[in-house]
Amino acid sequence: MPFSSLASPLDVEPRPDRPALLRVAQPPDDAARWAAEHRDALRAQVTEHGALLVRGLGLRDTGRTGAVFTGLAGELMTEREAFAPREAHGPGLYSSTPWPANQPMCMHHELSYPFQVPGLLMFACLTAPEQGGATAVADAEEMLRALPSGLTERFEREGWILTRTYNDEIGASLTESFGTADRTEIERYCRANAIDCTWLPDGTLRTEQRRNAVVRHPVTGRRCWFNQIAFLNEWTLAPEVREYLVDVYGPDGLPFNTRHGDGSPITEDVVQTINTTYEAHTRRDPWQAGDLLLVDNIRTAHSREAFGGDRQILVGMAEPVRPTEDCPAVEASER
Repeated sequence: MPFSSLASPLDVEPRPDRPALLRVAQPPDDAARWAAEHRDALRAQVTEHGALLVRGLGLRDTGRTGAVFTGLAGELMTEREAFAPREAHGPGLYSSTPWPANQPMCMHHELSYPFQVPGLLMFACLTAPEQGGATAVADAEEMLRALPSGLTERFEREGWILTRTYNDEIGASLTESFGTADRTEIERYCRANAIDCTWLPDGTLRTEQRRNAVVRHPVTGRRCWFNQIAFLNEWTLAPEVREYLVDVYGPDGLPFNTRHGDGSPITEDVVQTINTTYEAHTRRDPWQAGDLLLVDNIRTAHSREAFGGDRQILVGMAEPVRPTEDCPAVEASER
């Protein structure tokens, strides 16, 4: 039962500077059964705190992890519209997004731009890095309150635009993103999901979609800053990476970029303001091998710190929802 509101008997430790913590004294013999039995209580805690770190389950292999994910959430989601390829370890069970270890991934909400988004994210740490590499979290309600009102009001009124240009060198391929390379099927998907798509003369696909930047949580009804405006914007890239991409693909042909809902560019200072505000509201706890992190994807953004050494994190997405908020520009694009 997704988004349960049942009271929880679990002894969870709220922590203002870190994700709420549940310690399991001894790894259960059947971790999947334990997860299924505590599913509603765990989900209630995730709704209350936004994220919950479960320590002591001993998740060290893909089989045990996949079974726990399924026990917690039922059927896992197949990723669509991925911006980077992932390695699949079973139905709905993925590696973390490949990203250079020496570069952090800034805060974002997973897949905030499809119509149907994952309501629940599950992360399992099979191998903890020697240093860094935490999956940090930030509260989307706090973000909305903390950002400058002029910035949030404009994005709330206009929404935001994601542009993508698919190529064979950077990011997910057509098959990895849409589940097929067939043009007819891709066009059908785009029409059904309010995505404008254009095939360029060389066969490259370019897409554009307008989405809400502020949504209401499907359970609490509270408004959340929910988007990937900064994460997928050119100004979040390392300067040398941005310079290279602009030189190779041109300013209008970047693999991904974001704009204001009226189509105008988002300036560097806006992106910096968003990322700086995220950092001020970040909660982090270093991974320990066997950890499980549950994240309410609407309520909570997440990031990944730079790291050293081996790091193996498995990811599952579940409880698909379609978050909504009034935005005339987005409503018009959906008709």
